[in-house]
Amino acid sequence: MRSRARAAGTIALTLTLAGPLAPAVAHAAPAAHTRPAYSSLPTHAASRVVAVPGTVNARDIGGYRTYDGRTTRWEVLYRSESLSKIPPEGVTALQNLGLGSVIDLRTSPEIQADGTDRLPAGVVPVPDPIDDTSLYAFLGQVVRSKDPAYQQAQLGDGKAVQRMLSLYRGFVTNPANRAALGAAIRTVANSTKPVLFHCSAGKDRTGVLADTILRAVGVPASASEQDFLLSDQLRAASDQALRDQLKAAGYMQNPDLLIPLQEVRSDYLAAFRDEAVTDYGSFGSFLTDGLGLDASTLLRLRSRLVG
Repeated sequence: MRSRARAAGTIALTLTLAGPLAPAVAHAAPAAHTRPAYSSLPTHAASRVVAVPGTVNARDIGGYRTYDGRTTRWEVLYRSESLSKIPPEGVTALQNLGLGSVIDLRTSPEIQADGTDRLPAGVVPVPDPIDDTSLYAFLGQVVRSKDPAYQQAQLGDGKAVQRMLSLYRGFVTNPANRAALGAAIRTVANSTKPVLFHCSAGKDRTGVLADTILRAVGVPASASEQDFLLSDQLRAASDQALRDQLKAAGYMQNPDLLIPLQEVRSDYLAAFRDEAVTDYGSFGSFLTDGLGLDASTLLRLRSRLVG
């Protein structure tokens, strides 16, 4: 019984996938909430990490300088991974953020398998699923096979990278995904309290939404990309631990096959950005024609997020 429970725990872990920051961050971060020290990160990166027990990738997207010399506000918009497994002290940490709502970008199968978010009383959950092209289910199936040849055939020789590039292009080409991104941005723009948004690992769908919001309010694309890439540094230890567990448990002889699925990469973000421009002509047109955001919504978003 104990061995079956351990194996089930390992499989559950596989279903949660997981560069230095540019000097475009201008702040002294507020001290209202305690943020953990990450000695391996630059100060301006470590200071945006939010101490929510049970997470490794929860952070504030305040403090980024915009083209006109202003900065995104602290303690208004947060991003993280899934909140379904956080302990009671994690819920308390969320309560201390004063959140009004939490946008959940996970699909229904993910939520059914992983659980609903554990939120403080009074925080409104906002389901806003973005299709992960069945990546969640695919990964579980490949790992459960315990077949090295099958795993190599599915993930090796660049196949995992190609799957990720297709995922990121699908954030643009899938109409339902565009509608979900637009809806999430409207939720942020219309909020009067802080908002947090997340997917499963807090890196792909969450990363694309954060990138879109930051650029929409005037943060340079290069700075927004560095925010996107920060997930790799924050998730590195937990991702390595997962690979070690899978090998020790006999699920994968070569767990490094998972690395392209666990990481975020500049090429992945470029696939999303390039598809948006290819399909709509410019980033601005992607916001209006692709995501259905009107000028008043974009003005409210900037007013909400930029000080």
